Amino acid sequence: MELSSRIFVAGHQGMIGSAVVRQLRHKKYKNLLMRNKTQLDLTNLYAVNQFFQIEKPEYVVLAAGLTGGIMENQRIPADFLHINLSISLNVLNAAYHHGIKKLIFLGSSCMYPRYCDQPMTEEMLFSGKPEETSLGTSVSKLAGMQLCIAYNQQCGKTRFLPLIPNSTYGPYDNFNPATGHVLSVLIHRFHEAKCLNMPAVELWGSGKPRREFIYVDDVASACIAVLKHEIKAGDIPINIGVGHDISIFELAELIALIVGFTGKITWNTEKPDGALYKRLESSRIRYLGWAPLVALEEGIRRTYQWYLNNIKEA
Repeated sequence: MELSSRIFVAGHQGMIGSAVVRQLRHKKYKNLLMRNKTQLDLTNLYAVNQFFQIEKPEYVVLAAGLTGGIMENQRIPADFLHINLSISLNVLNAAYHHGIKKLIFLGSSCMYPRYCDQPMTEEMLFSGKPEETSLGTSVSKLAGMQLCIAYNQQCGKTRFLPLIPNSTYGPYDNFNPATGHVLSVLIHRFHEAKCLNMPAVELWGSGKPRREFIYVDDVASACIAVLKHEIKAGDIPINIGVGHDISIFELAELIALIVGFTGKITWNTEKPDGALYKRLESSRIRYLGWAPLVALEEGIRRTYQWYLNNIKEA
Protein backbone atom coordinates (compact mmCIF):
# COMPACT_ATOMS: atom_id res chain seq x y z
CA MET A 1 0.00 0.00 0.00
CA GLU A 2 1.57 3.28 -1.15
CA LEU A 3 1.17 6.69 0.47
CA SER A 4 -0.60 7.78 -2.74
CA SER A 5 -3.03 4.80 -2.75
CA ARG A 6 -6.72 5.64 -2.98
CA ILE A 7 -8.27 4.40 0.27
CA PHE A 8 -12.03 4.42 0.91
CA VAL A 9 -12.93 4.45 4.63
CA ALA A 10 -16.63 3.62 4.79
CA GLY A 11 -18.08 4.89 8.06
CA HIS A 12 -15.36 7.50 8.59
CA GLN A 13 -17.49 9.42 11.09
CA GLY A 14 -17.98 6.42 13.36
CA MET A 15 -15.76 5.22 16.16
CA ILE A 16 -13.55 2.75 14.26
CA GLY A 17 -13.68 4.58 10.92
CA SER A 18 -12.59 7.88 12.45
CA ALA A 19 -9.68 6.14 14.23
CA VAL A 20 -8.57 4.56 10.94
CA VAL A 21 -8.66 7.99 9.27
CA ARG A 22 -6.63 9.56 12.09
CA GLN A 23 -3.93 6.92 11.81
CA LEU A 24 -3.78 6.99 8.02
CA ARG A 25 -3.40 10.76 8.08
CA HIS A 26 -0.72 10.48 10.77
CA LYS A 27 1.16 8.06 8.50
CA LYS A 28 0.87 10.60 5.62
CA TYR A 29 -1.51 8.70 3.35
CA LYS A 30 -2.70 11.34 0.90
CA ASN A 31 -5.77 10.04 -0.97
CA LEU A 32 -8.44 9.20 1.58
CA LEU A 33 -11.94 8.84 0.15
CA MET A 34 -14.76 9.61 2.58
CA ARG A 35 -18.50 10.11 2.23
CA ASN A 36 -21.13 10.66 4.92
CA LYS A 37 -24.57 9.05 4.86
CA THR A 38 -26.18 11.90 2.94
CA GLN A 39 -23.45 11.83 0.30
CA LEU A 40 -23.44 8.06 -0.19
CA ASP A 41 -26.14 5.62 0.91
CA LEU A 42 -24.32 2.31 1.30
CA THR A 43 -27.64 0.42 1.29
CA ASN A 44 -28.20 1.63 -2.30
CA LEU A 45 -26.42 -0.72 -4.70
CA TYR A 46 -26.61 1.69 -7.66
CA ALA A 47 -25.11 4.55 -5.62
CA VAL A 48 -22.31 2.34 -4.32
CA ASN A 49 -21.43 1.10 -7.80
CA GLN A 50 -21.40 4.66 -9.14
CA PHE A 51 -19.05 5.71 -6.35
CA PHE A 52 -16.61 2.88 -7.09
CA GLN A 53 -16.76 3.54 -10.83
CA ILE A 54 -16.02 7.26 -10.45
CA GLU A 55 -13.60 7.29 -7.49
CA LYS A 56 -11.79 4.00 -8.22
CA PRO A 57 -10.66 3.13 -4.68
CA GLU A 58 -7.78 0.68 -4.44
CA TYR A 59 -8.25 -0.19 -0.76
CA VAL A 60 -11.41 -0.25 1.38
CA VAL A 61 -11.97 -0.31 5.13
CA LEU A 62 -15.61 -1.20 5.69
CA ALA A 63 -16.33 0.26 9.12
CA ALA A 64 -19.90 1.38 8.38
CA GLY A 65 -22.99 -0.25 9.81
CA LEU A 66 -25.68 -0.21 12.47
CA THR A 67 -24.34 -0.91 15.96
CA GLY A 68 -25.85 -1.04 19.44
CA GLY A 69 -26.08 -2.83 22.76
CA ILE A 70 -28.47 -5.50 24.01
CA MET A 71 -31.43 -3.12 24.35
CA GLU A 72 -31.16 -1.85 20.78
CA ASN A 73 -30.53 -5.30 19.31
CA GLN A 74 -33.72 -6.53 20.97
CA ARG A 75 -35.75 -3.48 19.93
CA ILE A 76 -34.92 -3.43 16.19
CA PRO A 77 -33.39 -6.82 15.26
CA ALA A 78 -34.71 -6.65 11.69
CA ASP A 79 -32.98 -3.31 11.12
CA PHE A 80 -29.68 -4.71 12.36
CA LEU A 81 -29.94 -7.67 10.02
CA HIS A 82 -31.25 -5.81 6.97
CA ILE A 83 -29.06 -2.68 7.11
CA ASN A 84 -25.79 -4.44 7.92
CA LEU A 85 -26.41 -7.18 5.38
CA SER A 86 -27.31 -4.63 2.68
CA ILE A 87 -24.14 -2.62 3.30
CA SER A 88 -21.97 -5.75 3.19
CA LEU A 89 -23.59 -7.06 0.00
CA ASN A 90 -23.34 -3.73 -1.82
CA VAL A 91 -19.82 -2.69 -0.84
CA LEU A 92 -18.27 -6.14 -1.30
CA ASN A 93 -20.02 -6.61 -4.64
CA ALA A 94 -18.80 -3.25 -5.95
CA ALA A 95 -15.29 -3.86 -4.62
CA TYR A 96 -15.13 -7.23 -6.36
CA HIS A 97 -16.40 -5.98 -9.72
CA HIS A 98 -14.20 -2.87 -9.68
CA GLY A 99 -11.05 -4.80 -8.86
CA ILE A 100 -9.99 -3.44 -5.47
CA LYS A 101 -6.62 -4.61 -4.17
CA LYS A 102 -7.72 -5.23 -0.57
CA LEU A 103 -10.80 -4.75 1.58
CA ILE A 104 -11.09 -4.91 5.36
CA PHE A 105 -14.45 -6.23 6.60
CA LEU A 106 -15.06 -5.64 10.30
CA GLY A 107 -16.98 -8.37 12.06
CA SER A 108 -17.87 -8.72 15.74
CA SER A 109 -17.21 -11.15 18.56
CA CYS A 110 -20.99 -11.71 18.71
CA MET A 111 -20.48 -13.90 15.62
CA TYR A 112 -19.19 -16.67 17.89
CA PRO A 113 -21.49 -19.26 19.49
CA ARG A 114 -23.04 -18.37 22.85
CA TYR A 115 -21.43 -21.46 24.39
CA CYS A 116 -17.83 -21.61 23.24
CA ASP A 117 -14.48 -22.71 24.64
CA GLN A 118 -12.31 -19.82 25.82
CA PRO A 119 -10.39 -18.14 24.32
CA MET A 120 -12.32 -18.36 21.05
CA THR A 121 -10.30 -19.34 17.98
CA GLU A 122 -11.41 -18.50 14.45
CA GLU A 123 -12.10 -22.20 13.80
CA MET A 124 -14.97 -22.08 16.33
CA LEU A 125 -17.13 -19.88 14.07
CA PHE A 126 -20.28 -21.69 12.88
CA SER A 127 -19.80 -24.36 15.58
CA GLY A 128 -22.97 -23.30 17.41
CA LYS A 129 -25.75 -20.72 17.62
CA PRO A 130 -24.75 -17.15 18.53
CA GLU A 131 -26.16 -15.32 21.53
CA GLU A 132 -29.92 -14.77 21.06
CA THR A 133 -29.91 -11.11 22.15
CA SER A 134 -27.73 -10.04 19.19
CA LEU A 135 -28.70 -12.59 16.56
CA GLY A 136 -29.54 -10.04 13.85
CA THR A 137 -26.08 -8.50 14.06
CA SER A 138 -24.41 -11.90 14.33
CA VAL A 139 -26.06 -13.32 11.22
CA SER A 140 -25.30 -10.22 9.14
CA LYS A 141 -21.64 -10.28 10.18
CA LEU A 142 -21.30 -14.02 9.58
CA ALA A 143 -22.79 -13.56 6.11
CA GLY A 144 -20.39 -10.69 5.35
CA MET A 145 -17.41 -12.75 6.49
CA GLN A 146 -18.48 -15.71 4.38
CA LEU A 147 -18.97 -13.44 1.38
CA CYS A 148 -15.36 -12.24 1.80
CA ILE A 149 -14.18 -15.84 1.74
CA ALA A 150 -16.36 -16.63 -1.28
CA TYR A 151 -15.06 -13.66 -3.29
CA ASN A 152 -11.47 -14.66 -2.46
CA GLN A 153 -12.19 -18.16 -3.71
CA GLN A 154 -13.87 -16.84 -6.83
CA CYS A 155 -11.08 -14.42 -7.79
CA GLY A 156 -8.25 -16.71 -6.70
CA LYS A 157 -6.63 -14.08 -4.46
CA THR A 158 -6.92 -13.13 -0.79
CA ARG A 159 -8.24 -9.60 -1.33
CA PHE A 160 -11.19 -9.59 1.09
CA LEU A 161 -10.02 -9.68 4.68
CA PRO A 162 -12.51 -10.17 7.54
CA LEU A 163 -11.29 -8.98 10.95
CA ILE A 164 -13.11 -9.69 14.21
CA PRO A 165 -12.36 -7.09 16.90
CA ASN A 166 -13.66 -7.69 20.39
CA SER A 167 -15.68 -5.09 22.31
CA THR A 168 -14.30 -1.80 21.00
CA TYR A 169 -14.49 1.53 22.82
CA GLY A 170 -13.02 5.00 22.60
CA PRO A 171 -13.65 8.48 21.13
CA TYR A 172 -16.78 8.82 18.96
CA ASP A 173 -18.43 5.84 20.68
CA ASN A 174 -22.18 5.88 21.25
CA PHE A 175 -22.86 6.96 24.86
CA ASN A 176 -26.67 6.85 24.60
CA PRO A 177 -28.02 4.53 27.36
CA ALA A 178 -30.75 3.23 25.06
CA THR A 179 -28.53 2.33 22.09
CA GLY A 180 -24.89 2.17 23.19
CA HIS A 181 -22.59 -0.65 24.27
CA VAL A 182 -21.84 -1.38 27.89
CA LEU A 183 -18.58 0.53 28.48
CA SER A 184 -19.68 3.80 26.89
CA VAL A 185 -23.10 3.60 28.54
CA LEU A 186 -21.51 3.09 31.96
CA ILE A 187 -19.40 6.21 31.44
CA HIS A 188 -22.51 8.21 30.62
CA ARG A 189 -24.60 6.83 33.47
CA PHE A 190 -21.96 7.25 36.17
CA HIS A 191 -21.14 10.76 34.98
CA GLU A 192 -24.82 11.68 35.00
CA ALA A 193 -25.28 10.14 38.46
CA LYS A 194 -22.27 12.08 39.79
CA CYS A 195 -23.58 15.36 38.37
CA LEU A 196 -27.06 14.76 39.83
CA ASN A 197 -25.64 13.52 43.14
CA MET A 198 -27.64 10.29 42.81
CA PRO A 199 -27.24 7.81 45.69
CA ALA A 200 -27.27 4.71 43.46
CA VAL A 201 -27.15 3.44 39.88
CA GLU A 202 -28.99 0.28 38.83
CA LEU A 203 -27.36 -1.80 36.09
CA TRP A 204 -28.69 -4.65 33.96
CA GLY A 205 -27.88 -8.28 34.68
CA SER A 206 -25.73 -9.92 37.32
CA GLY A 207 -22.38 -8.34 36.52
CA LYS A 208 -20.86 -11.81 36.11
CA PRO A 209 -20.28 -11.90 32.32
CA ARG A 210 -16.69 -11.24 31.30
CA ARG A 211 -15.74 -9.13 28.32
CA GLU A 212 -12.53 -8.33 26.46
CA PHE A 213 -12.29 -4.62 25.65
CA ILE A 214 -9.98 -3.11 23.04
CA TYR A 215 -9.28 0.58 22.54
CA VAL A 216 -10.31 1.85 19.12
CA ASP A 217 -6.85 3.10 18.14
CA ASP A 218 -5.54 -0.44 18.59
CA VAL A 219 -8.26 -1.75 16.27
CA ALA A 220 -7.32 0.89 13.70
CA SER A 221 -3.64 -0.03 13.85
CA ALA A 222 -4.59 -3.69 13.33
CA CYS A 223 -6.57 -2.76 10.21
CA ILE A 224 -3.61 -0.90 8.74
CA ALA A 225 -1.21 -3.72 9.63
CA VAL A 226 -3.39 -6.22 7.76
CA LEU A 227 -3.65 -3.94 4.72
CA LYS A 228 0.13 -3.72 4.55
CA HIS A 229 0.82 -7.46 4.83
CA GLU A 230 0.24 -10.30 2.42
CA ILE A 231 -2.39 -12.56 3.96
CA LYS A 232 -2.92 -16.19 2.98
CA ALA A 233 -6.38 -17.63 2.43
CA GLY A 234 -5.98 -19.98 5.38
CA ASP A 235 -5.22 -17.10 7.72
CA ILE A 236 -8.65 -15.46 7.63
CA PRO A 237 -10.73 -14.43 9.46
CA ILE A 238 -8.45 -12.72 11.99
CA ASN A 239 -9.39 -12.06 15.62
CA ILE A 240 -8.35 -8.71 17.13
CA GLY A 241 -8.15 -8.84 20.92
CA VAL A 242 -5.95 -7.86 23.86
CA GLY A 243 -5.69 -11.32 25.45
CA HIS A 244 -7.49 -10.77 28.76
CA ASP A 245 -10.98 -9.94 29.97
CA ILE A 246 -12.78 -8.34 32.90
CA SER A 247 -16.17 -8.95 34.52
CA ILE A 248 -18.89 -6.36 33.99
CA PHE A 249 -19.00 -5.99 37.78
CA GLU A 250 -15.28 -5.11 37.85
CA LEU A 251 -15.68 -2.84 34.84
CA ALA A 252 -18.48 -0.90 36.55
CA GLU A 253 -16.35 -0.44 39.67
CA LEU A 254 -13.39 0.78 37.58
CA ILE A 255 -15.45 3.26 35.55
CA ALA A 256 -17.20 4.59 38.67
CA LEU A 257 -13.76 5.20 40.20
CA ILE A 258 -12.45 7.00 37.09
CA VAL A 259 -15.59 9.11 36.70
CA GLY A 260 -15.73 9.89 40.41
CA PHE A 261 -19.12 8.37 41.23
CA THR A 262 -19.15 7.35 44.90
CA GLY A 263 -22.72 6.07 45.23
CA LYS A 264 -23.99 2.50 45.33
CA ILE A 265 -24.10 0.16 42.31
CA THR A 266 -27.04 -2.27 42.22
CA TRP A 267 -27.79 -5.08 39.76
CA ASN A 268 -31.16 -5.98 38.23
CA THR A 269 -30.79 -9.73 37.71
CA GLU A 270 -34.15 -9.94 35.92
CA LYS A 271 -32.49 -8.32 32.91
CA PRO A 272 -30.41 -10.41 30.44
CA ASP A 273 -26.68 -10.90 30.81
CA GLY A 274 -25.86 -11.93 27.25
CA ALA A 275 -23.09 -14.46 26.67
CA LEU A 276 -21.03 -15.19 29.79
CA TYR A 277 -17.63 -15.21 28.07
CA LYS A 278 -16.29 -13.66 24.84
CA ARG A 279 -12.50 -13.68 24.92
CA LEU A 280 -10.71 -13.99 21.58
CA GLU A 281 -7.59 -15.97 20.74
CA SER A 282 -5.59 -13.46 18.67
CA SER A 283 -2.34 -15.20 17.68
CA ARG A 284 -2.95 -14.66 13.94
CA ILE A 285 -2.73 -10.88 14.22
CA ARG A 286 0.22 -11.16 16.65
CA TYR A 287 2.18 -13.08 14.00
CA LEU A 288 2.03 -9.93 11.84
CA GLY A 289 3.92 -8.02 14.53
CA TRP A 290 0.84 -6.19 15.85
CA ALA A 291 0.19 -5.72 19.55
CA PRO A 292 -2.28 -3.53 21.48
CA LEU A 293 -0.73 -0.46 23.08
CA VAL A 294 -3.50 1.01 25.27
CA ALA A 295 -4.30 -0.65 28.61
CA LEU A 296 -7.93 -0.70 29.73
CA GLU A 297 -7.68 1.84 32.54
CA GLU A 298 -5.77 4.28 30.34
CA GLY A 299 -8.25 3.75 27.51
CA ILE A 300 -11.20 4.46 29.79
CA ARG A 301 -9.53 7.63 31.06
CA ARG A 302 -8.95 8.82 27.48
CA THR A 303 -12.53 7.96 26.53
CA TYR A 304 -13.99 9.76 29.54
CA GLN A 305 -11.91 12.85 28.78
CA TRP A 306 -13.16 12.81 25.18
CA TYR A 307 -16.71 12.44 26.51
CA LEU A 308 -16.25 15.46 28.77
CA ASN A 309 -14.89 17.51 25.88
CA ASN A 310 -17.75 16.49 23.58
CA ILE A 311 -20.58 15.91 26.03
CA LYS A 312 -23.19 17.89 24.07
CA GLU A 313 -22.60 15.75 20.99
CA ALA A 314 -22.18 12.49 22.92
